[in-house]
Amino acid sequence: MIKRSLEKILVDAINNMPVVALLGPRQVGKTTLALEVSKLIDKDSHYLDLELDSDIAKLSDAEAYLRRFKNKLLVIDEIQRQPDLFRLLRSLVDIRKRAGESTAQFLLLGSSSRDLIQHSSETLAGRIRFIELSPFCVTELNAQSGHQYDMEQHWLRGGFPDSYLATTDDQSWSWRGDFISSYIERDIPLMGPHIQPTTIRRLWTMLAHNNAQQVNYSKLGESIGVNYKTIKSYIDTLSDFYMVRQIPPWSGNTKKRLVKAPKLYLRDCGIAHRFLNITDFESLLGHPIVGASWEAFVLENILSQLTGKWQCSYYRTSARAEIDIVLEGPKNELWAIEIKRSLAPTLSKGFHYSCDDIGATHKFVIYPGQESYPMGNNIEVVGLSEFLSSVNFN
Repeated sequence: MIKRSLEKILVDAINNMPVVALLGPRQVGKTTLALEVSKLIDKDSHYLDLELDSDIAKLSDAEAYLRRFKNKLLVIDEIQRQPDLFRLLRSLVDIRKRAGESTAQFLLLGSSSRDLIQHSSETLAGRIRFIELSPFCVTELNAQSGHQYDMEQHWLRGGFPDSYLATTDDQSWSWRGDFISSYIERDIPLMGPHIQPTTIRRLWTMLAHNNAQQVNYSKLGESIGVNYKTIKSYIDTLSDFYMVRQIPPWSGNTKKRLVKAPKLYLRDCGIAHRFLNITDFESLLGHPIVGASWEAFVLENILSQLTGKWQCSYYRTSARAEIDIVLEGPKNELWAIEIKRSLAPTLSKGFHYSCDDIGATHKFVIYPGQESYPMGNNIEVVGLSEFLSSVNFN
């Protein structure tokens, strides 16, 4: 079994906060990680799965049931299915705090960010810490002893454990198809707004074809017969389920006229490739989307490393001068990152002009090679694995 890199972070959070929420998409390993971590703390633990009718029945008198677990860690899975619990959890936390029990009370697992954050922020402010578990990233797979990391496999299949670790590409392909169907047919209709399965599948496919591009809500809406506001709500729903990431444009001071639309990325390349009918690595290399797919893969791996002290955006002027990723750090750092699929990357004048516009303090080109070398003008060309292992995003 591959050890998840968030284990220590999760243990520290449990030891310092009365409520911890571990968020992330389905099948990403939240339950496995939570149960492993529950063995590492000083308290006994108990697991409750709100997708089981038998466990839901135990909450018919929720207060009486939850009071039974004093001085224990209660792990509650799929918490967004019972949002009314948050008000009760707040009361129990406050009661136990007055009794001297201030940490390691509730570990909440959730697959839908919007409902979970909305309800918990109203009732658990100051009592809860949020931690996101993403699919496997390059750094944690590289760190596994006894595991031969294959970046090509990771990029093709994506980072969901059952997809990445599947015995064959065919098994990974089938798993991803089942995963997509479960979201479209069950999870989104159940927990999100009412969207016809055929509509959300069509939209998701369109987004895969437009991966790493600026989003045009009106054009997308016209393609599936809905207005600007509706298509935006659909995309926000996919974002809430951790399937889509929207990167805002840079908002610093410049005299240039900037593009204002966000860039949209499918967060897992394996899922994107399933929508695009890309079945193997050779097909990926020959597909028109290969450059955008590589950009999405690199971006998601970088963002998995960032702490809350960093902000991510992109820069693009109306004259099409652009920077793929702009990272703003806590020490007035401004990193300009260009992502290139070529083993012999070249840069346009627009990148240099853009770096001057924003006052970039660090400039990188990330490419699929292994060697690192300077390009001139204080630009470093570096492979993805080396970049992630050498930078400090604290």
